[in-house]
Amino acid sequence: MKKKIDTNLKGKKVLIIGATGSVGRHLVKHCLLAGADTVRVFSRDETKQVILEEEIGPSNKMRYLIGDIREYQRVKLASEGVQFVLHCAGLKHVKSCEYNPFEAVKTNIIGTQNIIMAAQRNNVKKVVFCSTDK
Repeated sequence: MKKKIDTNLKGKKVLIIGATGSVGRHLVKHCLLAGADTVRVFSRDETKQVILEEEIGPSNKMRYLIGDIREYQRVKLASEGVQFVLHCAGLKHVKSCEYNPFEAVKTNIIGTQNIIMAAQRNNVKKVVFCSTDK
């Protein structure tokens, strides 16, 4: 299975949404090892992006984009010209979602819908949703 994933990513442009989270960081590294042409990191946390950039080191294959999946236009712009979108963003802590239900809806539901619509608009080859056990 790993060889197939590696073959699919080689020479491709990949957008990883939520790339500074625990799952996203691992996917960034995997995409680089798989030979992706460009890896776009998309998250709303500038500090975590700087930490990831320091962890990865200098690379002309990396692009760091500040944005929020709640904003369709930003997601659409970020996904232009990519073949793969890996969606790892979301509010995942149950208590946080229970205390802030509309924030959870805006991020987890509307944000995911924004990603799907932007991918369709930009003719993205494949979108993969990655989730945790929460």
